[in-house]
Amino acid sequence: MREKTVTLFRPTGPKELNLVEESGFKKWPPRLPEQPIFYPVTNQKYAEEIATKWNVKDSKVGYVTRFKVRADFMDRYRIHQVGEAHHREWWIPAEELEELNNNIVGLIEIVGEYR
Repeated sequence: MREKTVTLFRPTGPKELNLVEESGFKKWPPRLPEQPIFYPVTNQKYAEEIATKWNVKDSKVGYVTRFKVRADFMDRYRIHQVGEAHHREWWIPAEELEELNNNIVGLIEIVGEYR
């Protein structure tokens, strides 16, 4: 029987993506001190909006990634709606990021690149 997973999306800039690549596309890098929360989002549309509006503005390039996490791990987190109906995201404390990484199933994939 297949293990149940939840699909997450993450808009990211080139610096963070380089660190993901260094891990073999297996994990997210630790948060910086000014980043107490890791914010994956629930849908590709929202991730694309963030990548194009923020990452491209800041870094000239933005990426959208997709990855799967064990559902039993994600069940401990509430989804937050932070704007329009599709602006939905999880708030994962930075100190729990390594545990999230340990619950990723498969690889982190790049599903969009915007310049």
